[in-house]
Amino acid sequence: MRTWTKEPPHVLESSKSVGAAGEDAPQKLAIVIPTLCEAGNIGRLLNQVRAMLDPFATPYEIIVVDDDSNDGTGEVVAAVAREDARVRLIVRKGERGLSGAVLDGWRHTDADVLGVMDADLQHPPELLPQLVNAVLVGNDLAIGSRYTPGGDLGGWNPMRRLLSAAAVWATWPLQRRGLRAKDPMSGYFMVRRASVEQIDFQRTGFKLLLEILVRARIHSVKEVPFVFGSRFRGASKANFKVAWDYGCLLARLYSGKYGFSRSAALGVGLGH
Repeated sequence: MRTWTKEPPHVLESSKSVGAAGEDAPQKLAIVIPTLCEAGNIGRLLNQVRAMLDPFATPYEIIVVDDDSNDGTGEVVAAVAREDARVRLIVRKGERGLSGAVLDGWRHTDADVLGVMDADLQHPPELLPQLVNAVLVGNDLAIGSRYTPGGDLGGWNPMRRLLSAAAVWATWPLQRRGLRAKDPMSGYFMVRRASVEQIDFQRTGFKLLLEILVRARIHSVKEVPFVFGSRFRGASKANFKVAWDYGCLLARLYSGKYGFSRSAALGVGLGH
């Protein structure tokens, strides 16, 4: 188990064996699963993820980055890791945030392809083979998409669907023509390490994919449809701070692309 109390460097370094589109298949895949009080879900998820990835010739590892949960999440992961060296546990002390957890996990692997998925079983592990294949055939980024044909938001109520659609709409001017993703808010994706290394991403919030779409070295995107599932156990982490962090990210991205002021960009992001 790896534990730290000080924030690690912000920038993802290169791997010694980085793949690139058009070259041989990547040598290694790493899936990061951020957790905060997910003891009721993580054991089942780890079993399902391994069952989906085992048939592939590509070696892989699963890195659980836990924000010092007090419900036994770390103990569940540690028990699995003792039986399977491909499962690793990193515990962060005194820090919260999904994007930061993902970036920290990516920095602690030399994998050529970097992935992320939620711990609550709302992201179906059955989609992993399609995401892996999408990268292996040459795409820089493969996204589990709720908005591409065949995907769906599941049991979301009309208001939540409306807010999600508005959040997606706000990203449209930021995304590059020809590479626009229909679901830039997804938390289920894989990206080539070569596309994201040496970029200083925002560590707060939940929307790392949007920043990757806007700032990373992405030349091809594949969206794979899926239906967003219901949380298996535990409580959602969505709150006002998540919305605020998203607004701050939009402000940063709009300012970087168009030179808007922070307040003007926040107005665009929050629908004012």
